[in-house]
Amino acid sequence: MTDAATEPDKITGPTPDNALRAADKADSGPVLAADGTPLKRSLNRALRAQKLRALMLIAPLLIFVLVSFIAPIGDMLFRSVENQIVRDTLPRTVVALADYDAESGELPRDEVFEAAYYDVFFAAERKEHTRLGSRLNYEQTGASSLFRKSGRGIEDIGEVYLDQFEDLDENWDEARPWAELMGDPDWIAAQEAWDGNGSMPEFEVRSDISDLLPRTAEAYEIFARFMQTEEGDSPLEEEPWSVVHTALYQDLAENDVSGYTGPRADMLQAADELVASPDFETIAFRDGFEEIDEDWVAPEIWQTIKMYSPAYTSGYFLNSIDMQKTAEGPALRDEDERIYGLLFQRTMFMSLVITFSCILLGYPIAYLLSNLPASKANLLMILVLLPFWTSLLVRTSAWKVMLQQQGVINDVLVWLGMVADDARLTMINNQFGTIVAMTHILLPFMILPMYSVMSTIPPSYVRAAKSLGATNWTTFWRVYFPQSVPGIGAGSILVFILSIGYYITPEIVGGTSGIFISNRIAYHISSSLNWGLAAALGSILLVVVLVLYWAYDRIVGIDNVKLGG
Repeated sequence: MTDAATEPDKITGPTPDNALRAADKADSGPVLAADGTPLKRSLNRALRAQKLRALMLIAPLLIFVLVSFIAPIGDMLFRSVENQIVRDTLPRTVVALADYDAESGELPRDEVFEAAYYDVFFAAERKEHTRLGSRLNYEQTGASSLFRKSGRGIEDIGEVYLDQFEDLDENWDEARPWAELMGDPDWIAAQEAWDGNGSMPEFEVRSDISDLLPRTAEAYEIFARFMQTEEGDSPLEEEPWSVVHTALYQDLAENDVSGYTGPRADMLQAADELVASPDFETIAFRDGFEEIDEDWVAPEIWQTIKMYSPAYTSGYFLNSIDMQKTAEGPALRDEDERIYGLLFQRTMFMSLVITFSCILLGYPIAYLLSNLPASKANLLMILVLLPFWTSLLVRTSAWKVMLQQQGVINDVLVWLGMVADDARLTMINNQFGTIVAMTHILLPFMILPMYSVMSTIPPSYVRAAKSLGATNWTTFWRVYFPQSVPGIGAGSILVFILSIGYYITPEIVGGTSGIFISNRIAYHISSSLNWGLAAALGSILLVVVLVLYWAYDRIVGIDNVKLGG
């Protein structure tokens, strides 16, 4: 007879069957934590808190990387295509050139010259025409001087109309009559009441005069607000620019002002009669630009403005690969102007040569350091690290002294009779000088990774190979060298990346044939101020490095690169 206390269904203590039954009951509802909340929710909350703490720990480093690395790269990529200066400085001209056929080889229509007159005049007053000229000069030689000359001579067109209106009535060259004619009465009252404290009341043009004289109202409004914001002067006390008189002539020639009865109506109607008279002298905008400079009546400048009017351009990247934008499309530059392709090839070649030179010189040193007793290895390591305690400029200048024709090396060769005194070797201001100096400078960056890896290779592997009958060469090549390859890979990447972007040493010892593409980038940033082209060259260099890094990862495997351990 079975005891009821021993039957599986009657036992109330902890048994495997009861545990399974409890688990089945638990499946019908959420598992609770000690505080009564669902265990899954409590676990997620704890994980979120842990992630937030980890994020707070790395936040300073993350912000530093974003500000000092990611943001500059993003700015460089943006500058390589940004081209808003043409559109912002010549807005009317860009719109007028929209239907201009740059391939026709003809001059644009008269409306384009009219738009350019107003744009160049306003840009000259804001001192923006020289920046625009410098930008266009990157694409067309002579554009910079053309815009500087135009900034000085553009007023001559408006002077033709200003002189005639002033001869008719001197009020046309006075500030107050113009302000009463163009300004809103409420603004005039506020401007008169302004005591110099706080901001000046912003100029407001009269609504009826805007409809009657649209060009004049626009030109005068630009003048008035420029005086208020840029010069801090009141339009009630400053005579308007000559461009306003040009706009007045155009409005009077096209519109009927006989019904105008507002302020200065008699003065305006007298000017209208003057414009309508056959004796009134005028000048075509095209002729005015031709008097400033004959380059304005050549289609090339208009083609350049047309091509670079969009806010973004591929021109910088085309220039960086020895191409240019033309009316017919992208085209190769003349053969004597192709320099960047050669510089990229030279940079890659010399960087590879420097990397291999560092491997050949650094491997024996790292091998020796890793196999010497610790006391001797530490002493020799000080000699490896010693260059880091010396200025880069000093080390590079020392090589300039050593390698020049009257330098130490040539003097020794002449003293030994190996080189004639009149046939001294040229070892500076060329590729050889750059390779020698940069190999010396970057050699520690190759030795240290290789040494850190070699020092972890167990000596017992070499002894075991020799005990099995392997020769010294076989032991090295089949046992030791494969284990040191990760160190070679780490040092090679480090040296190659450093060398491909070096510019101080090539600038000092490289001359014309030993400079890198980085030297050209530095030139455009600091000297020519062509930041767009410098950004495009830098972007291409960045892409080249990333492609080479990807190829290295595919061939060698970046996981196989070690710095020790």
